[in-house]
Amino acid sequence: MRSLPCKTAARLLLAAAFAMACGCAAVDELAKVGTAVAESQGKISKEQSQSITRSTGALAKAAEDFTPEQEYYIGRSVGAVIVNRYRPYREDQANGYLNLLGQALAQASDRPETFGGYHFLVLDSDEINAFATPGGLIFISRGMLRCCKNEDEVAAVLAHEISHVQLRHGIQSIEQSRKTEALKVLAVEGTKTFGGKELADLTKTFESSIGDITSTLINNGYSRAFEREADAAAVRILSRVGYDPNALAAMLREMGKRLKPGGADFAKTHPSPASRIEDISSMGVRKPSSPAPAARQARFQRALGGV
Repeated sequence: MRSLPCKTAARLLLAAAFAMACGCAAVDELAKVGTAVAESQGKISKEQSQSITRSTGALAKAAEDFTPEQEYYIGRSVGAVIVNRYRPYREDQANGYLNLLGQALAQASDRPETFGGYHFLVLDSDEINAFATPGGLIFISRGMLRCCKNEDEVAAVLAHEISHVQLRHGIQSIEQSRKTEALKVLAVEGTKTFGGKELADLTKTFESSIGDITSTLINNGYSRAFEREADAAAVRILSRVGYDPNALAAMLREMGKRLKPGGADFAKTHPSPASRIEDISSMGVRKPSSPAPAARQARFQRALGGV
């Protein structure tokens, strides 16, 4: 089978990149028109034409947004990986409290509803960690809760994780990697003989979404830009509900005292607490006009005093 001439390959790759920017319909249309013309002129074979169509079809899939249902099922799969690694904390009062508080905060977010709803669970781990999967499954470790001295600080942790769901950070990390890999495979196919291995690689890219997001959450963490976005959104949520937005910085200061350098928790996967506190201070966060009611602290102690 012949390889594509360099000029033809370059044109096809440029068309594919342009199509990605224009949307899925453009991808399919360019694939059909471009390959039909090239095949009719004898520049590519029928097999090459079919390979281009399959590749650009996969690229169209990469450019699609996930539906709420797809996001929910991806999130469930990622959640299953998390609870397989971290044992759930079997204490109804703590989990009930976390869900009551979390639901109130979620309703004040810019995304109060997801396909499967928001669900919150305490993880029985001393690690200082928290995870938010696509669709609204949120996990907070006992180690993280111990960094919180009051309900406002627990609310700050939850609001931050809700913000990751609201901003679709997990899904974004999948989509960009898939688009990049799709273009890479197209480039390979555009300069080599069209074969099964490249198509198999492309298919594998789309099947590895769950692994991508799990790796982001547990191993790599989000970028400082994403964390800053989530912190800014958390500050807004806290203010809307009536919690002290300064509680986020207070919790981070306590976390900074407890984190161990080189650990497998927030120290590994997140920007430093000091850098996040600096970012939060630049947001012009104001102190509440009145102190937190005593009943709030009593509620916090009853639910989480034993974690």
